[in-house]
Amino acid sequence: MDAKTIKQEQWPELAFENWKDTIATLHLWTQIVGKIRLTQMPWLNHSWHVALYVSANGLTTGSIPYPAGVFQIDFDFIHHVLHITTSAGGSERVELYPRSVADFYRELFEKLKLVDIDASISTGPNEVDPAIPFEKDETHQSYDAERAHDFYLALVKIHNVFTKFRARFTGKCSPVHFFWGSFDMAVTRFSGRPAPLFSGEVPNIPLPVMQEAYSHEVSSCGFWPGNKQFPHPAFYSYCYPSLAEFSQQPVKPNEAFFSGDMGEFILLYEVVQRSDNPGDTLMQFLQSTYEAASITAKWDKKTLECDFSSFNE
Repeated sequence: MDAKTIKQEQWPELAFENWKDTIATLHLWTQIVGKIRLTQMPWLNHSWHVALYVSANGLTTGSIPYPAGVFQIDFDFIHHVLHITTSAGGSERVELYPRSVADFYRELFEKLKLVDIDASISTGPNEVDPAIPFEKDETHQSYDAERAHDFYLALVKIHNVFTKFRARFTGKCSPVHFFWGSFDMAVTRFSGRPAPLFSGEVPNIPLPVMQEAYSHEVSSCGFWPGNKQFPHPAFYSYCYPSLAEFSQQPVKPNEAFFSGDMGEFILLYEVVQRSDNPGDTLMQFLQSTYEAASITAKWDKKTLECDFSSFNE
């Protein structure tokens, strides 16, 4: 096995402190792009219409309808460019480099006009505090290309494990998608039963949106690069509604723990990244925490679970 192949198979090291300023800026850039998708797409249950997806070079909106057909916006974290392409043959690009959120916002909307895309968004960021309007934000202006690329490589590895985990469920399940509001990648399973009305608070998110998102029982897992309050890239798993017994269930691997403050199981990314088999280690966490949720909430596991592994033989 050559050095290039070995590097491709390894999970990259991620340390919040090494690129926390880039995270803050990139979080807001993805919100701008995500809000364009939000305004152009028909509403899907649980806000699935707003998410981004892992692609072969970064994060993509996928196809977005507009009067002339469809368009797509792609973050390319290999070449560090934002691509805008349309089914009418339009193509523009926005370079990714250390620049303010306001500068990125202005150029992006200028380039959208050049390919005949008429888009407007609410310029207040979601799920962050303070929420500086995009067009006024000269504070966040960091972009470390190498760290952004490492983050993308980690998303690819995680995406593939999440996709395999998702395939083991025959009930309603979300795509593996990236939510720009919370800046995390997630996949969510549903029991099929309604849930109690959500009454919590999320910064700069209308309560009805959250109530629709949690209208039914869920077991959700994801990956998040961390923030100032919890400066560690980590995997998480939670359920809604959450019963007291959930936190007491045994989960794997041994390094996983339940955070009372966050109300969810946590597994630090570095535990997975440094393990002998990162994919298997992560799958243990996903499967055991789902079982913790489904057992305590008494899901109909026989009806909801499936195994199509023999189809590949």
